[in-house]
Amino acid sequence: MKEKRVVEEPQGGLPRNYLRACLLLLIGEQPAHGYDLHEQISQVGLANVDPGGLYRALRVMEQDGLVQSWWEHSSAGPARRTYRLTAEGLDWLHAWAGALRESHRYLSVYLTRYDSAVGRIGAGAGATR
Repeated sequence: MKEKRVVEEPQGGLPRNYLRACLLLLIGEQPAHGYDLHEQISQVGLANVDPGGLYRALRVMEQDGLVQSWWEHSSAGPARRTYRLTAEGLDWLHAWAGALRESHRYLSVYLTRYDSAVGRIGAGAGATR
């Protein structure tokens, strides 16, 4: 499982390629159109995702073998591309979940210690000069 391309920058401290991880999750939940994915992406913590960046990420993910797409024709509108995970995409989804769980564990330890220390640090800051 080697990652071939980087297509987006991290937002507000999020891991690099977090958009890719989120797209894998959303597509893993249910095959979807790009427009639907853009509508749902805020539900996993990404606000203000550029539609062009989202579609570029999907194209790169398809080139990398993580998703497959096909055109669905509709009598009510234009044809739309639908995306679904491949076996390799599912492997990457699992890998992302494991990495994020590990990051969550480290961040939880840090934040617990921070919350405990901040009161002592604040109280002691003005006391010793």
